[in-house]
Amino acid sequence: MARVAAIKVALTGVLVAAWLTGAAPVAAKGPTERSNAETATSIRLVELPRQGRETYELIRLGGPFPYDKDGSVFSNRERLLPAEKRGYWREYTVKTPGSRDRGARRIVCGGPPRVPDACYYTADHYASFRKIVE
Repeated sequence: MARVAAIKVALTGVLVAAWLTGAAPVAAKGPTERSNAETATSIRLVELPRQGRETYELIRLGGPFPYDKDGSVFSNRERLLPAEKRGYWREYTVKTPGSRDRGARRIVCGGPPRVPDACYYTADHYASFRKIVE
């Protein structure tokens, strides 16, 4: 019984260390430096996957969008985005290569359609968001 507990403790330590190591932001150099807090909550447009950059460009052009649900109202039930009145947030699919459905990746934008006030990227189906900064 003590051996099982020791293995669990060791495994937990390894997992926590791996998580902490993987979550550490990469330090930027030169004029693109950002604070750790900003790095953790934002993503530069050039850091998005190619499909994310393509979706972002379609949003700026006003479409056409490949999925019927693109541009539909996002209700922010998770309350992870700033609180706004209903209809402010709209969601767009970021194609996931190899996925047979829409996948988990989205861009959610608020404000006017072609010139949104803010856009956020989620790679985990709304479990977390990172603000897109140009």
